[in-house]
Amino acid sequence: MQPEAAQTLALQVLGWIAADDEVFPVFLTASGATLGELRARAADPDFLAAVLDFLLQDDRSVIAFCDAAGQPYTAPQAARAALPGGAEINWT
Repeated sequence: MQPEAAQTLALQVLGWIAADDEVFPVFLTASGATLGELRARAADPDFLAAVLDFLLQDDRSVIAFCDAAGQPYTAPQAARAALPGGAEINWT
């Protein structure tokens, strides 16, 4: 996935998170971001990577987002890999 497409998908994830009254406060707490910071950093690839990291913590959230957005279940991980810090780590 190209970085531009990854950023677009991450923005969709952010919108999906923001629309969920239960998940959104958890995201704000986990990220430490205020609403103003969220708006200001919405185009920042590093912040969008953190949005995807948040989503990828829970398989149920990945499935719910992908079902709602019409995306394959592999899309969030592919997007994360295309953003800063997303390279697969080889531990050997």
